[in-house]
Amino acid sequence: METEKGISMNRITRRKFLVGTAAGMLMTSCGPKRLYELARPDLREALDRMEKEYAVKYGKAVKVGSEGPIKGVKFAYALDLSRCIGCRTCVHACVHENNQSRDPEIQWIRVAGIDKERGVDLTHADYYYHPDKVPEPGKFYVPIQCQQCDNPPCTKVCPVKATWKEPDGIVVVDYEWCIGCRYCMAACPYGARHFNWGEPGLDPADVNPDTHYLGNRPRPKGVVEKCTFCIQRTRKGRYPACVEACPVGARKFGNILDPDSEVRYVIENKRVLVLKEELNTIPSFFYFYGV
Repeated sequence: METEKGISMNRITRRKFLVGTAAGMLMTSCGPKRLYELARPDLREALDRMEKEYAVKYGKAVKVGSEGPIKGVKFAYALDLSRCIGCRTCVHACVHENNQSRDPEIQWIRVAGIDKERGVDLTHADYYYHPDKVPEPGKFYVPIQCQQCDNPPCTKVCPVKATWKEPDGIVVVDYEWCIGCRYCMAACPYGARHFNWGEPGLDPADVNPDTHYLGNRPRPKGVVEKCTFCIQRTRKGRYPACVEACPVGARKFGNILDPDSEVRYVIENKRVLVLKEELNTIPSFFYFYGV
């Protein structure tokens, strides 16, 4: 059921739930606080309520974590353009891991197919290539997702401050505060943010039950979502799902502050580039040529 403005009644119920059950927690002398800024006991109570809601909806136990940034860690990503074969295995691993809607389908990673003779020229990229086999002769591939910028234009335009950059370098979205205005989508020069137009089409069997409040928990209709470097995994010391799934080892991930990390080695020793460097977004996502 929807209102005349297209906002689902479930969405309204969810907001009323937050106001009604956590009014005392959300209001302080400084005004309303985001759920993630609450004291740990209050946060845990709210997360428990979410877990019960998801359990009823999907018929399975769903954990909603709240792991914070790890001290001394700033995540960075490096992708080897000389190895990527454009198979899109990363895309589907991301969809499965991060509970992205299947109907309508949302994909946080897009893979651009480009003629080698053009170089890294996204103006002539083909995002909908569909050959019998990849890689195609004369082609190379550039996967694009959130660049986790140090100077993110998307966070600056949000009128309700529902999105921000965490100390470990991950740009996050608080879905409970997002109002779906899509200003952040317009501001992102990488097309890395995606609007959830409908109630996520998730079969209970497809739901990944290991979730994070700021990451891959099932999103409601009418919010903007994006890659979070698999925050539910990386803050537990694991690789993002796309890194593990890549069949050719083109994806590298780690702590850029660690001089012995693989991603730091790549940045210091390989031919590295960032997308749209002239915009001064300062991405934490690097492309390089390993060979």
